[in-house]
Amino acid sequence: MEEVKIGLLGLGTVGSGTVNLLSSSAGEIRRRLGRRVVVTRACVKDLTRHRDCDISGIELTRDPYQVVRDPQIAIVLELMGGYEPARELVLAAIEAGKHVVTANKALIAKYGNEIFEAAHRRGVMVSYEAAVAGGIPIIKAIRESLAGNRIQWVAGIVNGTANFILTQMRDEGASFEAALADAQRLGYAEADPTFDVEGIDAAHKLTILASISFGIPLQFDRVYTEGISGIGREDIAYAEELGYSIKHLAIAQRTEDGIELRVHPTLMPRRRLIANVDGVMNAILVYGDAVGHTMYFGAGAGAEPTASAVVADVLDQVRSLHVEVANRVPDLAFRAETISEQEPVLPMEAITTAYYLRLPVEDSPGVMADITRILADLGISLEAILQKEPEPDQDSVPIIMLTYRIQERQMNEALRRIARLDAVRGKITRIRLEHFDA
Repeated sequence: MEEVKIGLLGLGTVGSGTVNLLSSSAGEIRRRLGRRVVVTRACVKDLTRHRDCDISGIELTRDPYQVVRDPQIAIVLELMGGYEPARELVLAAIEAGKHVVTANKALIAKYGNEIFEAAHRRGVMVSYEAAVAGGIPIIKAIRESLAGNRIQWVAGIVNGTANFILTQMRDEGASFEAALADAQRLGYAEADPTFDVEGIDAAHKLTILASISFGIPLQFDRVYTEGISGIGREDIAYAEELGYSIKHLAIAQRTEDGIELRVHPTLMPRRRLIANVDGVMNAILVYGDAVGHTMYFGAGAGAEPTASAVVADVLDQVRSLHVEVANRVPDLAFRAETISEQEPVLPMEAITTAYYLRLPVEDSPGVMADITRILADLGISLEAILQKEPEPDQDSVPIIMLTYRIQERQMNEALRRIARLDAVRGKITRIRLEHFDA
């Protein structure tokens, strides 16, 4: 039976999971492909380290170019992570005529335009299902299953660490710091959690989703990114009281004026399915003009879910090895010559959304009138107001407001004016609010 030989760059958690899955599913793979897929070489940092997979039959090396330039290897799996040397090695594999599968969202988001251009010139495939939402087949769904739709917007919980922290803050009444410590203790968060809690990881994934949804270049540097470290447990409690849930969302939306690319905490009505996705799970909403709302849910990380996506990409590539380049599914869903920057990415101040505001103010007459006058002067209407009783040991009282949809630049000006009021006693919290109606 014909064999397709695979080389691995990286044999850590995802690499080991991939080797295990290729082995345990070998029979199913042969039934689907009519041929065997075997890993023959893998590049590792430490040749003596114990591996969580069976490495018999796999030649280990510390030199990645022995994998990249091996004439027997048809597909290279880049499972190292990070920008360099991953970028250099992927480009070298492409130049050597290898097809590439990667789980590296940072690499694709930042250097994907260069990588896909090189792959297009060389006539090879670069697949990256595992780069977004782990085992959820969202890339394939948008590139292929929804290809007959004009995608209007995509919104998702694409970072399980941030979602776990917000869930802990809601369910346990934990502070952000305590919930983060729990995430680190359980292995959901790194010792340095910046990429997760400040939204950088989610922005990498949103960059990819936006490109394949709208046919625009990968533009990571244009994504507005805001983390969850400023969310207080009181905000989560007030949101619940008003019928909303707070999630850290990645949102890409097509508007008449341009494309919105933004990652930030977001209030959503509790009735929405995605608002009830808790813990480390991921979920993505996609709205297409023909299909309407669709939602994709599952494990966004972990050895086995991520390996599932990597192996699916391998199988797709094996099926397409002898397909003419012009007849393959384009790497970024649209033919390379049609990907365009004609639709501008909007600056954050130009987006339109509703808002949750928490204002710590002096408990005295006339304060509410001053605030509502500022909002009215800027054309900002209120949907709901909560005014809480002052705590005995506090010199301020929280006022909670939900606004109707308004442009961000108007809200920015309103907050500047409100902050100058003598009655304001601390930092104003602003969280954007979305209903995700059609």
